[in-house]
Amino acid sequence: MTRWGNRPRALIKVETDEGLYGWGEAYNHGPDLAIKPIADYIFEMIKGEDPRRIEYIMLKLYQQFRFPPGSIGLAAMSAIDHALWDISGKAAGLPVYMLLGGTARDRVQIYCHASGANGKETAEQAIKLNEECGVTAFKTSPYSIDMNANRWGLVCKAAAKYFEEIREHTNENWEFAFDPHAKIFEPILALQLANALAPYDPLFYEEPLRPEHIPAWSRLRSQMKVPLATGESLYSRFEFLDLVAAHGADIIQPDICSCGGLLEMKRIAAIAEAHYVTIAPHNPMGPLATAVNVHFAASTPNFKILEYLPPGDNHWLDEPYLPKDGYLELRDRPGLGVEVNEEAISKDDYLHWQRTTPIRPDGSTGYI
Repeated sequence: MTRWGNRPRALIKVETDEGLYGWGEAYNHGPDLAIKPIADYIFEMIKGEDPRRIEYIMLKLYQQFRFPPGSIGLAAMSAIDHALWDISGKAAGLPVYMLLGGTARDRVQIYCHASGANGKETAEQAIKLNEECGVTAFKTSPYSIDMNANRWGLVCKAAAKYFEEIREHTNENWEFAFDPHAKIFEPILALQLANALAPYDPLFYEEPLRPEHIPAWSRLRSQMKVPLATGESLYSRFEFLDLVAAHGADIIQPDICSCGGLLEMKRIAAIAEAHYVTIAPHNPMGPLATAVNVHFAASTPNFKILEYLPPGDNHWLDEPYLPKDGYLELRDRPGLGVEVNEEAISKDDYLHWQRTTPIRPDGSTGYI
């Protein structure tokens, strides 16, 4: 375990008896310390296998689990998958994207998070990010007032005013997406908020509802006037097949650190492409996860845009991918194209982190 930003990060190294090794990053759903024993447990299932047999190894893990591995199991499997691709690229002397069929694009567009007390402040932060790395696409929360303590009509009205202020103070060609963060229980309320934002042309409207009931997503999308995105709380290709076959999203957002890894992500993307759905990976993770996503995005025709968090005071990855003119440039290095500084992570730098549910005025709990 190490840390990056305000969260712990679980990194996994897989070594071979020929001296090659690979790295992967697991999602931190929590409890974070659960990743290590699960990774150690499942590695015993595949120890001694040829690491280039990724299809075989991942299938063996799924089958030997017997029951669906769940969020923590899939997070550990995802990191192992990343490491196997890293090893395979190094063994072949090729970047991972070349093992995936080569590049469908020359660079990978990103979006960054921007926020402020009002639309003008958010616009100022977006302008600063643009000046620093050329990014022209951003994501923010639509809640400019407390959604649990105010009448819903006022929440929607404030969201519209917030977006209008952002548009007034930024370049008209810039994109802004809005993330209600699955905090809305009633689909009609999600639709009302989407309608309030629609006049100002959002890039997408992300995960307003919980993901469990797919028919609600189908109905919501059929009524909306803006692109509907979701998927960070879904996992395997089977869950995404249910969503896209029901026409429940315009853009899907699987996470390469929790869906089962790069191999599973490519399968999810292929299913989405067959349904005319694009893919914008969920990526609130560390710079190693970003490296894995770059190879996925480079080789995926229906990739749309990548969530990106600047590496900040990163101290454990050499040369993290940094944006130029709003894009991440591809590298012609074997494997994932980055190396972990093992000395920097040799000391356990675990940082406890967990989400805290909000409490509504009546004392009940709200969604995080």
